[in-house]
Amino acid sequence: MASTRAAIRYATAILEIAQEKGAIQEVGADMQLIASTINSNLELQNFIESPTVSTKDKEAALLEVFASTNSTTKSLFHLLAANKRFGILEAIALEYKKLLDEVNHTEVAEVTTAVPLTDDLEAKVLAKVKEFTTKTVTLHNIVDESIIGGFILRIGDKQFNASIVNSLQVLKRELSN
Repeated sequence: MASTRAAIRYATAILEIAQEKGAIQEVGADMQLIASTINSNLELQNFIESPTVSTKDKEAALLEVFASTNSTTKSLFHLLAANKRFGILEAIALEYKKLLDEVNHTEVAEVTTAVPLTDDLEAKVLAKVKEFTTKTVTLHNIVDESIIGGFILRIGDKQFNASIVNSLQVLKRELSN
């Protein structure tokens, strides 16, 4: 889902409110729950985006589905109802996560490997990550057998490609020149 300027503004506002109340981590957990729930539930997505469902019904349903969330998160539902912007709820949750990572000085590194990461390989990848960033890094492992071996590491807009497929492609280019 593409981020919108409005989603960034809402996420920034909610983060500021959560900071004032000392609840940024709780709201962060709520936003993670909201994003994963909406992403995994097509029926909920359709309900939120439906123009035939009233804003009042959407708000009531979301307050019931996410009844255990923080009061700051619930205030977001009221604000979205007032502005008729429930369609960007998932984008707001994702943007909040990005902003929270900035506040916490953490970053997610995406590691693509041919097999699931072992503890030994994870330690090697984390050592390589320290060359790219000084932030605390969380690894997200993606298994893609087509890279044959090695790994591809993505941190923000940086990429380190140590895959066998990449090495073979480089060798092929060199030999064809």
